[in-house]
Amino acid sequence: MNKKEFINLVDRELIQKSDIKSIHPYEPIQVFECPKDWTCIGTGNYAAVFVYKHDNNFVVKVYAEGREGIEEETEVYKRLGEHPSYSTLIHRGANYLYFKRIKGITLYNALIKGERISKQVIKDINIALMYAREKGLNPVDVHGKNVMMYKGRGYVVDVSDFLKEKRDTKWRDLERAYNKIYLKTLYKHPIPVPSFILNLVRRSYRNFKQFTSLFNKWAVKN
Repeated sequence: MNKKEFINLVDRELIQKSDIKSIHPYEPIQVFECPKDWTCIGTGNYAAVFVYKHDNNFVVKVYAEGREGIEEETEVYKRLGEHPSYSTLIHRGANYLYFKRIKGITLYNALIKGERISKQVIKDINIALMYAREKGLNPVDVHGKNVMMYKGRGYVVDVSDFLKEKRDTKWRDLERAYNKIYLKTLYKHPIPVPSFILNLVRRSYRNFKQFTSLFNKWAVKN
């Protein structure tokens, strides 16, 4: 299937027949309906990512109604150009982006499945983030659900917030936890971590960061 045929298929099938909604701004998009021959392989706070069953070399990221960011993400990929740790943007539709697929597993799912996360994966991601900064971007909102590993190498699969001018420590905190906790425990003896525990950690971390942010603002005023 060539590029034009695939775009027509996306417009005719995926966009017309899928039903995705943003229920809460701080929780992943929910997919209520997915057309035949398409599979949702991931969700974020802005969009859901789909793959076509008969050609899994590409993915389509569909933004939920009312969620902004598609213009910014398009600009980010233009700046990134070609890099081994990032995908390549092929086409932008009205509310979706069509990419070359990066295969692998997110670090979040690697923990759930008990797969070892190598030091090279972390190194590759750090190099990719440094490259983005050299292109004038600000890599924020980088966490275990939007970075991946495949055959021992690391990849960044969500760059939608890289134009935002804010300070973000998610990746720094994750890397610190990797070095101080993971390398001493699960790296040596990989075991599956139940998803409810990871979700509890994720929500606790988010609440802690919100609390410290409010406390810092209060401290400055007083």
